[in-house]
Formats: sequence, structure tokens, C-alpha cells
Amino acid sequence: MTISTISTSRSRPLIAGLSALVVLVSGCANMTETQRGAAIGAGVGSLAGVALGHNRESAAIGAGLGALGGYIWSNQMAQKKAAMEQATAGTGVEVTQTADNQLKLNIPSDISFDTGRADIKPNMRPILDQFAQGLANQPNTEIRIVGHTDSTGSDAINNPLSVNRAASARNYLVSRGVNSQRIQIDGRGSYEPIADNNTDYGRARNRRIEIFLAERAAAR
Repeated sequence: MTISTISTSRSRPLIAGLSALVVLVSGCANMTETQRGAAIGAGVGSLAGVALGHNRESAAIGAGLGALGGYIWSNQMAQKKAAMEQATAGTGVEVTQTADNQLKLNIPSDISFDTGRADIKPNMRPILDQFAQGLANQPNTEIRIVGHTDSTGSDAINNPLSVNRAASARNYLVSRGVNSQRIQIDGRGSYEPIADNNTDYGRARNRRIEIFLAERAAAR
């Protein structure tokens, strides 16, 4: 859809929402980082509501969802990223900040799990130890662990294997004092490859777990 195809009646709420967001962002200078993250999340959610529903009710619903779903990148998150980069240097683990402000660890199979197994390798334990360290002082953080396999084998094998790998990582973190209620797990089987499953190297990259750490704005 081009801009010229948007009707005037539908574009006015969106333009108003954009204008409001500009004012909101310009006024964020005097806010704390937590307040700023929540405010911008609400503003973006409001725009989403306008774009979807083109009415005030949808805009209000969108604002609520934006405030609820927005993640912030605080000093604690930046420090956690630096600590994980140091702890995993030279291991092949990828430590990144996602577009929506989550800390992501991509842990390949040569560190995480042997082929067809869900028990944690010894090399992975120091990484999880470092990840667990300090989380008690970050009560607004959420953890999500996603397991993956290569395409070898059937879904009947790969799907539960991917979940079991995520569960093993969760159980280890819990044994290190992380509250289990803060951790969500999921398994994607072989459905989200990041490399070519037709090569040994590609299959090794696809056998992995991903750990996400996200911080929500604190409730006021």
C-alpha cells in the first residue's frame, strides 16, 4: 500500500499519534531510563492501535499493550551483556542485543549438548553459572530458553528433544538459585534452522539452544 491510498479520515488519527509520540520522545529527557522505556512502549502501542483499529478505543488498548510488552535496556542489562561476552570469549557462543532489547545467547551444540542427547555438557556449566549470577538482583527480568535440533530424524524425535534441551538448561539455572517461575521454555525441533542442514557444519549450528534475558519497566 502506498501513502496515497490511505484515506484522509484514517490518516488523521495516525498523524495525530505520530505527533504525540514526537512530543513524548522530546519530553523523555527528564525521565529515568525505566520511565522512558515504559513511556515509549506505550506510545508505540498507541500507534499500533490506531493503525489497526483507526479509533480511540483501539488506540487505548494499543497503549496498554505497548506499556506491558516493552522491554528496556538498562545499565544492568548492559553489564550482563559485557559479563557474558567475557565469560564466553572464544567459545563460539554468540551474545547479542536483539532489536526489542533482549539479551540473547546462542549456544552451539559443541558446547551445549551431544547429538541426540539433552544432558548438559561440562563446558556449558560455567556459562550458565555466569548467566545465573546476579539475577536475584534483577527482579524485573524474564528468562526464555528455546531448544533446537537439526533436520536429522523425525519430528517425533526432534520436537521433544528440543524441549528437553531447554528444560535441562532451565533445571540447571534453578539449581543455581534462579526462580523457576521466571523461566519459560520452548522447543522448535528442526523448524528454525540458521544454517544449511545438508552439511555437517550447518547441522552442528542448528543443534543449539537460545537463552533470552529481558527486563520490563518496573511498575510505578
